Amino acid sequence: MPSTKKITRRSFIRRNAALAAGGALVPHLIPSHVLAAPGRPGANDRIGVGYIGCGRRANQLMGLPAEGRIVAGADVDINRAKKVAEKRKCRAYQDYRKLLESKDIDAVFVATPDHWHVLPSIHACQAGKDIYLEKPLTLTIREGRILVDTVRKYRRVLQTGSHRRSLNKHHLGCELVRNGVAGKIHTVLINNFPSPWECGLPEQPVPKGLNWDVWCGMTQPVAFNQDLYIQRSNPGWISFRPYSGGEMTGWGAHGFDQIQWALNLDQTGPVEVSAVGGKLKPVTYTKSETRERGDKFCSTGHEVTFRYANGIVIQTKEGEPGSGGVFIGDKGKIRIGNNTVNTNPVELVKTPPDSFKVRLPKSTNHIQNWFDSIKSREKPIADVEVGHRAATLCHLGNIARWVGRPLKWDPAKEIFPGDDEANTYLDRPRRKPYELPDPA
Repeated sequence: MPSTKKITRRSFIRRNAALAAGGALVPHLIPSHVLAAPGRPGANDRIGVGYIGCGRRANQLMGLPAEGRIVAGADVDINRAKKVAEKRKCRAYQDYRKLLESKDIDAVFVATPDHWHVLPSIHACQAGKDIYLEKPLTLTIREGRILVDTVRKYRRVLQTGSHRRSLNKHHLGCELVRNGVAGKIHTVLINNFPSPWECGLPEQPVPKGLNWDVWCGMTQPVAFNQDLYIQRSNPGWISFRPYSGGEMTGWGAHGFDQIQWALNLDQTGPVEVSAVGGKLKPVTYTKSETRERGDKFCSTGHEVTFRYANGIVIQTKEGEPGSGGVFIGDKGKIRIGNNTVNTNPVELVKTPPDSFKVRLPKSTNHIQNWFDSIKSREKPIADVEVGHRAATLCHLGNIARWVGRPLKWDPAKEIFPGDDEANTYLDRPRRKPYELPDPA
């Protein structure tokens, strides 16, 4: 089981030195495909990458730039890790800590369920690895601040998987907003994402090769069920509160990220948040069932409103974009969808970028941007603070629904001032040995 004991480079080197003395580490030949060639970096220039989590999303992230090479994969289901190892000609682990001990791994992708995002990322920082962490960055607001502090302490590069920052239409839409093409923005509309609900699915046999207790991680263990284990099945872990923030964090992390980027609010957050419809008491699923009933129950009639100190209001509304938002200003509207941008009046979208006074950082490949940052040691386009602030909006939306009344929020201290009930939702209980280490 994972331990919160600090992992250091010194302990890795000491352990590997012992292995070498015993003959466990032996020289190996470098195959021709990793040698330098025109347009291709040499072996010494390549970035060794490991994957923590080898499911659907991890496999979608394995198309690396030329200077990257896949070294290993780790998964609580060893069968998944072995499939990746066979296909990618790399090593397989069931315990990600073994992967982090590898000296030939420079950086890791963390593509686990949401409740397993932060602890491996902290251990990766301690091991001197850079990190690409899938969104939403965290399960709770408190987790996010601990992760930011840890990344800064160990001087790591963390790219949040908010890859729409590296898509052309999203970049254009955010630049249009930032440059006042629609005038002064006063309201932003975004989809009314569902909050998560509760899981009461019946027990099924645990598949051979899956360590289910470790999959449960910080949460109290429950019976295995395929429709809990698979992300978006019937309904899947992304819909259940112990493991996720529902689609409020699943899809919401994309949209809220775009809103904060477009409005130049990446380093802060709202000062008020409220939800209509009274206190949300989520349903419990006791059998295999689509997400339709839970999604409707945990969103419809529970629209959320955020207000910033500068007066801008964000409102969730059925049918609005999930990957961006509708920015309403005193000169028109800008709608950022899934790599689409439209304006009203239509002429606004034709504003030549050459006339923009504000230009946003440009990336056309999210993983390449991370690789470039690993080499330069500069912040990537979706730095850890950016990911934390976007996830915080999602968490605030859920908390407003669960509490059922208007809330004040301090984006600097990251607390609900004087509100003990709301502050209980800033973090969640963790069972031993899955506590988070203090970054101080």
